[in-house]
Amino acid sequence: MERDVYGEALYDFHVLGELKEPLLLHSSYGDIEEMPVAVFFRDADDFPELEHIALALCDGHVLDVGAGVGSHALYLQQQDFDVTALEISEAACSIMKQRDVQKIIHDDFFALEEGNYDTLLFLMNGIGLVGTIAGLRALLRHSKKLLSDKGQLLFDSSNIAYLYEEYRIPKPEHYFGEIHFQYEYKGHKGKPFHWLYIDQQELIKIAREEGWVVQILFEDDNDQYLVRMEPLSSSFSP
Repeated sequence: MERDVYGEALYDFHVLGELKEPLLLHSSYGDIEEMPVAVFFRDADDFPELEHIALALCDGHVLDVGAGVGSHALYLQQQDFDVTALEISEAACSIMKQRDVQKIIHDDFFALEEGNYDTLLFLMNGIGLVGTIAGLRALLRHSKKLLSDKGQLLFDSSNIAYLYEEYRIPKPEHYFGEIHFQYEYKGHKGKPFHWLYIDQQELIKIAREEGWVVQILFEDDNDQYLVRMEPLSSSFSP
């Protein structure tokens, strides 16, 4: 069984308030970054504008996908939302329980067979869990099974084309936003995983092909943007 080194780092930070060793993230574009674990434990005062906008647009029963340690779920609870936190890391789920997140599902998004959610929320580039363009198409199709008639997707992503210039490496044959990552903590490496960053034009193209309407709601100075999407059979409320 693969070690959940990401979860181990989260739990150590939860208990100690700091990490004695950094959580490292290896990437396929050749960089090794130190993950600032404290970012997963932020409260509303530290949410960036993009996240505040997304949270303000949540409606009805919310599924917080890739909830981490529950920062966004806790905020929505405090606003009296019916919110369910979905997280694949068992350690993160344990932390959420200790932090009083009321509804927690320990599972993979694609394992959910049914639902009637009004909002599927993927923040901190949570949509990246799809890994690939094909995975994004699969998520859009699967999401239609989980949404209510008035359901919406809310997520952020970014255009990472600049990384290939910054690191002076050629763009790969596959879509350039399909990245391989691997966490390392205390000398142990976790299971490698795929992550997707998608530029706006590619997203709009795929969304149209899969029968979704797209609204780009916000862009910052770092090529990061916020998206709201609904199935084409629905219409955006004013």
